[in-house]
Amino acid sequence: MGLIGDYRRLMRAGIALARHDVILPGAYQTRLPLPARIAGRVLRVFGGGARGRPGERLARALEKLGPAYIKLGQFLATRPDVFGAEVTQDLGRLKDKLPPFSMKAARAALAEEFGEADAARLFAELSDPVAAASIAQVHKMSLPEGERAVKILRPGIEHKLMVELSAMKRAARTIEGISAESQRLKPVAFTETIANAMMRETDLRLEAGGADEMHEISQKSGHFVIPSVDWDRTGRRVLTIDWIDGVSLTDPKALDRPGIDRKKLANDITQGFLTHAIEYGVFHADMHEGNLIITPEGKVALVDFGIIGRIGLVERRFLAEILWGFLKRDYRRVAEVHFEAGYVPANQSIGEFAQALRSIGEPVHGKPAEEVSMGRVLLQLFDYTHTFGMSLRPELVLLQKTMVQVEGVARAIDPSHNIWFASEPVVGTWIRRSFGPEGAAKLVAGNVKEITNRLKRLPEVMDKFEASLLEPVSPPPLPRRFAPWWGWFGFIAALVALGIWAAK
Repeated sequence: MGLIGDYRRLMRAGIALARHDVILPGAYQTRLPLPARIAGRVLRVFGGGARGRPGERLARALEKLGPAYIKLGQFLATRPDVFGAEVTQDLGRLKDKLPPFSMKAARAALAEEFGEADAARLFAELSDPVAAASIAQVHKMSLPEGERAVKILRPGIEHKLMVELSAMKRAARTIEGISAESQRLKPVAFTETIANAMMRETDLRLEAGGADEMHEISQKSGHFVIPSVDWDRTGRRVLTIDWIDGVSLTDPKALDRPGIDRKKLANDITQGFLTHAIEYGVFHADMHEGNLIITPEGKVALVDFGIIGRIGLVERRFLAEILWGFLKRDYRRVAEVHFEAGYVPANQSIGEFAQALRSIGEPVHGKPAEEVSMGRVLLQLFDYTHTFGMSLRPELVLLQKTMVQVEGVARAIDPSHNIWFASEPVVGTWIRRSFGPEGAAKLVAGNVKEITNRLKRLPEVMDKFEASLLEPVSPPPLPRRFAPWWGWFGFIAALVALGIWAAK
C-alpha cells in the first residue's frame, strides 16, 4: 500500500475527525497536558464547530470517511468496556447507506462469479437494486419457487478496504510505539482483529453459513423467521436467500397495522435472542431495527448475518447464572460465578464484589418496567471492571452489547417491556435442566474430554518449557514517555498544516 499512501489517507481521516471535534475534544481539555491542550485548540479552529455528544460526532465523521471507517465504527460499537456505553450506543446508529452501483456492474459481478451462461440462467429476473450499503447492495429476484434477495459485493470493495486498513494498521503501530499507556489497550492487536473481521465480510459464503445455521436453530425454537439460503446462487461475492415480505422496524408505521401484538413481539425478540444464546450458544449479534422485519403474519424476521456471536458452554452457564442471580437478588452467587469463570482475579474479595453487585441490582428491584434498564446495569458493571481488575472476553462483550441492543428494540415496540421478567422463563428452564442429572452428565463428559486433550499435549508443553529455560533472559525495556517534547510540537505543526490545507 506504501508509506506515503498510508499517511495521505491518515491525513484525510485526521481532517475529517478534526472537523467533527473528535480528536482531543474541548470537553476533555482540563484533563490533558499543555501540549495536548494546544493541539486540541488548533484542531477546533478548523473543526467547523461540530455539535453533539462525542459518539455522535465520531459517527458522523466515520460516515463521511467511507466503507472501512463505517465498519470500524460498527466494530467499535461492540466494545462498551473500552469506549463506554454512551459512545458505543451512538456508534450503533451509524448510517450505512451509499448510492447503488449500476446494473451493468452487478451483471458483470454475477458473470465473474458464476460464468456468463450460468449467471444469465440463474439470475434472469434480477431487479434493480432495492437497498445499497458500504459493502454490498441487494436486489430482488422472482423464481417459480418463490422470491429471492440477492446480495452482491461492491466492485473493488476488497481493494478499497485493504488500502484503508493498511493506513489504520500503520496508525496503530505508531501509537503503540510512542505511547506506553496505549499498550494496555493493544491497538495493534485490536486493529488486526478488526481488519480480519472486515475482510471476512467480503466472503459472502461465510455469511451464508451463519444464515443457514441460524435458520436451522429457528426451525427448532420458533421465535424468529430466518430466511433459508439458496446455495446454487451463492458464492464468494454473491449471497442469495429467501425474500422476506414485511416492513422493517425502521419504518414508523411498521407496528401500526391491525392485529399487531406489541407485547408478544417484544417478548419474542428478548426470549428468542436468549434462547439462541443460552440454548445453542449462537446468536445474531447485530439486532438493530434495520435488521428486523415484521412479517404480514405478525412475526419477527431477522436479516443480515454478517456478525454472528458465539459462546461456549462455560460462557452460557455464566450468562444464565448471572441473569438468574440478579432476578433472585442472590448477589453472593453472582459474585462467585465471576470468580469461578476467572473474570475477576483471585486476589480480590468475593464479599466486596458482591457488595458492588448489590449496589447495581437493588436500585432497579421492584421499579416499574420503564425504569428498569439492562443498559444501566451493564454500564455499571463495566465501571467496576477497573475497580476489581476484571478482564472481559470479547465474545461476552459482544453478547452484552447485543443484549442492550435487544432491550432497546423491545422497548421501542412495547415501552412497558421488562427484559428481566421476559428472560426469566428461558433462563429458569435452562438452569433447572443444566443443573439436573442431564446437565451434570454433560459437564462431566466435557471435563473428561478437556483433561484427555490436555494430557495429549503434555509432552509438547514440557518440550517448550525446557526450551524456554535454555533461552537467555532479555533485559527489561526502558520506560518510555508518551512522546518527547519535539514530538508534541511536531504534531502541533502538522495539525496547523493540515488545518490550513483543509480550509482551502
